[in-house]
Amino acid sequence: MAGLLKDVLKTVEHYRNLYPHYGDLLDILEEILILRGRHIRNMQELPFQVDEQLINAKMMGGLPLLDLATAEFKINQPKTYFLELLGIAEKRVPEETREIIKQLEDGSLDYERLLRDSFCGEDLELIEEEQDEDTFDLISLFVEESLRPALEKVVDKYGAVIAGYEWNEGYCPVCGKEPKIGQIRDDEGGRYLYCHQCGYEWPFRRIKCPFCGNEEQQSLAYFTVEGDERYRVDVCNECKRYIKIVDFRTTEETANLDVEDIATLHLDMLANEEGYD
Repeated sequence: MAGLLKDVLKTVEHYRNLYPHYGDLLDILEEILILRGRHIRNMQELPFQVDEQLINAKMMGGLPLLDLATAEFKINQPKTYFLELLGIAEKRVPEETREIIKQLEDGSLDYERLLRDSFCGEDLELIEEEQDEDTFDLISLFVEESLRPALEKVVDKYGAVIAGYEWNEGYCPVCGKEPKIGQIRDDEGGRYLYCHQCGYEWPFRRIKCPFCGNEEQQSLAYFTVEGDERYRVDVCNECKRYIKIVDFRTTEETANLDVEDIATLHLDMLANEEGYD
């Protein structure tokens, strides 16, 4: 783990020099990665209980291993991680973050409700009205991130089992989140989607939209940025959704998709400008 983290941090530093305008975001990611690694190493037990007898039925039925909106889990470890993540926010927006910490301590803000709301696709209404957009985005990021160490443990334990099934859905088979980024790899040029929530990757057909299942080639397209064809954006003209794709097969680099997601924010902006969500 230490060696892997060291390599990832080198990648962060590389992109910080290459894209200085993303410096603040990469600084935040660097701090998250260090904290995440420590919590993964120190986690003694899984906060989630997985009914192993249901794995086959769920995979065959297109249901993710965990339903994060309703799943029972032990909240202490994720909440501890969330509070440490707030320390990253406090260095940037101290007054707003201290107010959120105060509300968590006095019970007027419910961490578990924030967590479950985020996985139901709902805005974090408990904090949205009182915070500016940047603070809101940062806290939303940390709410999701707070489950990452626990979910990575689930991936470590059950990922190989899940990989044995032919999962044809565009959402994650572990936690059900939709992907934002993926990569092209292996000799056959297979497309793999990446879940930013739990870190799991799964193969997915190249001529298919992950979001609406459209397989009509004439309504599926992609665009690249001139001068760096390692990156592209796959778009669907049926549902008007997009996903970023990294292809490092012609280089000796290994893509870390948490880092690449930030380093390719310009692709998100281009896709939005073209009317894709």
